[in-house]
Amino acid sequence: MSIRVLLVDDHGIVRDGLRALLEAQGDIAVIGSLDNGLDAISAVRKLHPDVVVMDIHMPGLSGIEACQRIAERTPAVKVLMLSMHGSSEHVYRALQAGARGYLLKESAAVEVVTAVRAVYAGRQYLGEKIREAAERDLGARAQRVGPVESLSAREREILRLLVQGRGNAQIAALLSLSIKTVETYRSRMMHKLGIGNLADLVRFGLEHGLA
Repeated sequence: MSIRVLLVDDHGIVRDGLRALLEAQGDIAVIGSLDNGLDAISAVRKLHPDVVVMDIHMPGLSGIEACQRIAERTPAVKVLMLSMHGSSEHVYRALQAGARGYLLKESAAVEVVTAVRAVYAGRQYLGEKIREAAERDLGARAQRVGPVESLSAREREILRLLVQGRGNAQIAALLSLSIKTVETYRSRMMHKLGIGNLADLVRFGLEHGLA
């Protein structure tokens, strides 16, 4: 089964180049090509891509903002950010917004196929030129930021409801989400916190005042 990819970049020549590279692979299908973040959010709901390859800087809604909305509404969709900027701050903001990968545009021709396959498989992908510096800086940030602060607002909201004894179906109804989306958020929290089961996740929430 092909990896379904949605391309989002305000430069048509970039989208055309990425489409050609990706469609040359037997396991990747480009199902849409858009030039702005707002349309991307709508297209994700309609087209159900596996991976969104999106520019970080676009007029109107930025790639960061679009990524955050996609991650909140359809967390099973993986977002791979493209950028001309390789600073650790840009990378950190993208990953905090829910991106699963970050790739410099100058490296896209070489790395985009590998990056798409990696994030589709559930792995984080940072471009080769920024990986070492970014991982070192992100590691330092992680030491400074507490475990609760590493969770998004939506994740903390769901954890609070879990601590209150709510089940997945109840949480889904309260937050107008699907049960699968709630389960995805729960799995993501456990992965972030290095927690292996629901009981320990609830215990973590209690210990950190999320009741």
